[in-house]
Amino acid sequence: MSERKPYPSDLSDERWALIEPVITAWKAAHPSATGHQGAYEMREIVNVILYQNRTGCQWDFLPHDLPPKGAAYYYFAAWRDGGTDQQVHDLLRWYTREQRRRLADPSLVVLDTQSKHAAAGVPAATTGKDAAKKVPGRKLGLAVDVLGLVIAAAVTAGSAHENAIGITLLNKVVEQTDTVKKALVDQGFKAAVVEHEARLGIDVEVVERNPAHKGFIPQAKRWVVERAYGILMMYRRLVREYDHRPRSSESRVYWAMTDVMTRRLTGTTALTWRDA
Repeated sequence: MSERKPYPSDLSDERWALIEPVITAWKAAHPSATGHQGAYEMREIVNVILYQNRTGCQWDFLPHDLPPKGAAYYYFAAWRDGGTDQQVHDLLRWYTREQRRRLADPSLVVLDTQSKHAAAGVPAATTGKDAAKKVPGRKLGLAVDVLGLVIAAAVTAGSAHENAIGITLLNKVVEQTDTVKKALVDQGFKAAVVEHEARLGIDVEVVERNPAHKGFIPQAKRWVVERAYGILMMYRRLVREYDHRPRSSESRVYWAMTDVMTRRLTGTTALTWRDA
């Protein structure tokens, strides 16, 4: 890595070692037609993605001591479209679960959605208004395990019904693993999700809120998905919908969780906005 003053989001040697094998394998499988190895180290490209995720800056406002937009976006898009971002993420999730003495894949997932405002310039064709929460923008749906690790993510227009997102999420879960037998959802998910996933062999339980409770009351097991959303809000690029493509927004989730898991695996912590 070239000599420069490090940013708090930069990968340490230990964290890069967890990611490097997948990135190096991808690089070897995608050689340049001219044989050129590229002007920038892959570690620096990943540092750009993590920096942008954490700070929320636009591509054109990247610091001048980091690789420029042209190079960084090329790899971000290539890894997004080829699934390398999720491959890195999933490998780290398996490591993290095994570190916690769990099997690589879960038997239970928890689903929920979050509505987010869309920034100016985000195509209207990919946004809509969440009628229940009165939020114009997009919805981020997550399926997480009992540790709060992301198993699947889906970004849709804000007008999409919870049923549609729930079905999409659980279909993605089934594509990745056949170990999931049960899913917990809130009351926003209706019978259509239960019936659809019964055909896939997953028991969907709708966790109902106690009408006597006032304010926010954590629900057993379901609270882990709320915590996952809280962790993702530390990454300013995920606070609003800035990306034109929903798949780019999903990629941001995987990179944010990659950052979280490399820190957990190496015993390092991230600065919070309350830290000096």
